[in-house]
Amino acid sequence: MGSAAPRHTFGTPDQIAVMVDLQNFVREQTEDHLARRKLWFPNDLLSADAHDLEAAEADLAEVREAAKGLPDSIRVALALNLLTEEGLPHFHRLIATHLGNESPWSTWNNMWTAEEDRHGCAMRDYVRDARIFNMGALEKMQYHYIEAGFNPDWQQDPYRLLAYTSMQEKATQVAHANTGRMCSKYEPRIQRILAHIAGDESRHYAFYRACFGGILARDPDNALYSLLKVMPALAMPGHNMPGYDHMSDVVRRAEIYGPRNYQAIVEELLEHWQIGALTGLSGAGRECQDKLMKIPARLARMADYLDGKAAGTRDFSFDFIYDRTITI
Repeated sequence: MGSAAPRHTFGTPDQIAVMVDLQNFVREQTEDHLARRKLWFPNDLLSADAHDLEAAEADLAEVREAAKGLPDSIRVALALNLLTEEGLPHFHRLIATHLGNESPWSTWNNMWTAEEDRHGCAMRDYVRDARIFNMGALEKMQYHYIEAGFNPDWQQDPYRLLAYTSMQEKATQVAHANTGRMCSKYEPRIQRILAHIAGDESRHYAFYRACFGGILARDPDNALYSLLKVMPALAMPGHNMPGYDHMSDVVRRAEIYGPRNYQAIVEELLEHWQIGALTGLSGAGRECQDKLMKIPARLARMADYLDGKAAGTRDFSFDFIYDRTITI
C-alpha cells in the first residue's frame, strides 16, 4: 500500500511525486542504519555518575591535566566543531520544512536529531569538564549562531536539501576525525569522543548519499540541476557567525579541514553517484552534468589560490581562548 503524500508545499509536483515514491526506500535505509548503529551516550565516554565520586574526581583531574597540552589551533577546531554540532535546531527545522512532519522522512528526521543531539552534549561535557575554554565567551558565540539562523537559499527544493546533507555530513565526519587524530597524542579521551561522533556522521552520510542516489535514479535531470546549485560552494553551518572566517582559516592552516578536503568529498560523491556516466539526459541535464564534472578542477584552483594568498604565517586571537595569540 502506498503512502500518502507529505503535507508540505516544498518542491514542484514532480519532485513531490518522487519524494513520495522514495518513501519505501527511505524506510529500508532507516532500517539498514539501525542495523549498523551502535547507540552510545555521552555519559559512556565521560561519566558523571555519582556512585564513586572519588574515582570520578580522579578521572576528571587526569583529563584536565592532559588537556592542558592541547595546542590552541586544536582548541579552535574543537570550538568550531562544537558550535557546528550545536546548530542542530536549524537542521531539524530545515529537514522538517522541506520533507514534511509525516511519513518515513519524519521518522528519520526525529531519529537523526536524537542521534545528533548527543554530539553537542558529549563535546560540551568534555570542553566544560576539561576547562579548555573561556566558556562564557563560547556560549555567547553559540547563542549568536542560533539567533542568527541558518537559511540557505534552496528555493523550497527538497533535492537541494538532500544534496547538501550528503556533503555536509561527510564534511563534519572529516573535521571530527582529523581533529581527533591531532588530539590523540595530547589527550586520548577527546579523541575517543570525536571518533564516536565521526562514526555517527559516516552512517548519516551513507543515508543521505543513498537517498540522493535514489532521486538521481528517478529524476536525473532535475536532480543534477539541484546538485549543481549546491555543490560548487558548500555553505557550512555557522558561516554567518562572528569570527567564523578566522576560525576556519586556523583550521585550514592546521590541516584539519579546508578546501582540499571539500574537493575530495566532491570527487568521492561524483564517483559514487556515477555522475559522469549518466545517460538518457535532456540537453539541460547534460549541461548540468558537464558543469558538475568540472567542479573538482575549479575547487583545486581555488585551493591553490587560497594557499598562495595565505603564504606565510598569520596571527589570530579569540576570546574563547582568553585572547592568546595563535601564530600559524
